[in-house]
Amino acid sequence: MSQQLAKAEKEIRLNKFLSHNTKYSRREADKLIESGRVEVNGKVVTDLSTKVKEGDKVKLNGRYIKPKSMHEMTVIVYHKPKGELVTKKDPKGRKTIYDSLPKRYAHFVPIGRLDFASEGLLLLTDSPRVADILMRSNLERVYNLKIRGSITHAMEKAMQEGMKIRGKKGAHEKSTIEEMEFAPFFAYQILKNESNYSKIRVAIGEGKNRELRRFFGHFDREVLDLHRISFGGISLNNLPKGKTRYLSQKEYDDLHAFIKAQQEAEYLTRKETKNREEEENS
Repeated sequence: MSQQLAKAEKEIRLNKFLSHNTKYSRREADKLIESGRVEVNGKVVTDLSTKVKEGDKVKLNGRYIKPKSMHEMTVIVYHKPKGELVTKKDPKGRKTIYDSLPKRYAHFVPIGRLDFASEGLLLLTDSPRVADILMRSNLERVYNLKIRGSITHAMEKAMQEGMKIRGKKGAHEKSTIEEMEFAPFFAYQILKNESNYSKIRVAIGEGKNRELRRFFGHFDREVLDLHRISFGGISLNNLPKGKTRYLSQKEYDDLHAFIKAQQEAEYLTRKETKNREEEENS
């Protein structure tokens, strides 16, 4: 099974591979590629659209880059404060999480995002494949929010049933996404509901960009504070802002079990698709 799963690994762009497995950002990786300092399977590549797959041999400045294995993975919890970007480098020189994280985590990949004005639990890993699996998963994400104004029945109905919106209220000013669909929330708990401001705890299974800000923005409610307190059963607990911790053994065990199940499900889906295509073409 493991060999079959390995063959099913998807290709990724070379700059993403370099960013995940070295200290360089994707922009810096692009410059390295363009300058002819990267080799794939013994050949210098300068094409930024180059993709690599499992088994490809990648060299940077003449040295092989060893990709991280899921079996060797390390995952950390970071309590991100407001005012930090979840990126390696910012062209405007703004503070990023990597300015605060210990240097030994410079090559770790964030699992999902929290925007500049948001805070709370952020998972990071040294395994790009693990990051990809968890980002695409529907694992529960739990947030505490403070919004301007009251929580209405229409908002509760949308949380219970899901909805599709058009418009960019609550989105980043440079966002080009005009429409967004929201699945029903896993759960929500209204902690305070008053005309000036309200507090609510929500559990969702998606990680779309500024999803909650856009959800409440649709109802003309500004999100004043957004604090993620857990992801996939991994919680902040009493971790201070700006600090990190390793996962507990139980958290690792649960994570390994989830990843194994996801891999097997992905393999079976690919196999069924391939069999169906072969039957249609026969």
